[in-house]
Amino acid sequence: MPASKPYQPELIRSLRQPRQAAAYLNAALEEGDPELFLLALRNVAEAQGGIGILAEKSNLNRESLYRMLSERGNPEFRSLDALLHALGFRLTIKIQEEPTPAKA
Repeated sequence: MPASKPYQPELIRSLRQPRQAAAYLNAALEEGDPELFLLALRNVAEAQGGIGILAEKSNLNRESLYRMLSERGNPEFRSLDALLHALGFRLTIKIQEEPTPAKA
């Protein structure tokens, strides 16, 4: 059986592309699990150069970013907005699609 390739390096490479990163973050957000979204955000942050670069771009403290993106992170809206802006993204609101009624 051939050895499998580690997934993380390929994921990080793909997340360097803004469209890929946006789709990845949206998919994580749609799951409705804040911890999953923060994990996705950590991966995108790593792909975009890491915490140090993002701290500089977002004008947020490096330690605060580490805490915000930790497994127990609970970012304030303002900090999350600054981080997303530094990554080249913004929050949007869209209407939740209602399921199509089943035909009888």
